[in-house]
Amino acid sequence: MKKLMLIISVILLTACQTDKIGFVDNSVLMENYQEKKDVESRYNMKSEAYAKKRDSITQSFQMEAQALQTKTKGMSEKKAQEEYALLQQKGQFIGQQLQQEEQQIQMMGQMEMDSLVSRVKREIDAFGKANGYSYILGKGEGGGVLYGNEDNDLTQDILKILNEKYQQ
Repeated sequence: MKKLMLIISVILLTACQTDKIGFVDNSVLMENYQEKKDVESRYNMKSEAYAKKRDSITQSFQMEAQALQTKTKGMSEKKAQEEYALLQQKGQFIGQQLQQEEQQIQMMGQMEMDSLVSRVKREIDAFGKANGYSYILGKGEGGGVLYGNEDNDLTQDILKILNEKYQQ
């Protein structure tokens, strides 16, 4: 009889236990995470520097093309065509170099952002394990929570941890 009561008590206690569930508003978290702001700022600075460089090179190339146009007025047609062909090759080379640089800047920015997102996910995972959560759901863009009680919103807690660790 005592064993039966013990088994029933264990079953009732197990049945009464509920999973600890929280959620994180992905949009708010990422929008306010300082490291993400810094990554975006670095990417924007690199993009602006690239744009200035591209504009300067383009302007220089256009001036060279105008100078060639003036220079070829007194040349034979064949010689002028050779000069224009060389300029065209140079323009293609410059275009390829600029395109490669732009792609590299984009790729590096994407790699930094992917790495940042991975760190955020690891931190959320660690927070959930350390605080006994069975589930931490995502809210916002790409999340599955349409509504969540504010008592279960872990966004600010995790944001605080992320920003503190980033500043160390």
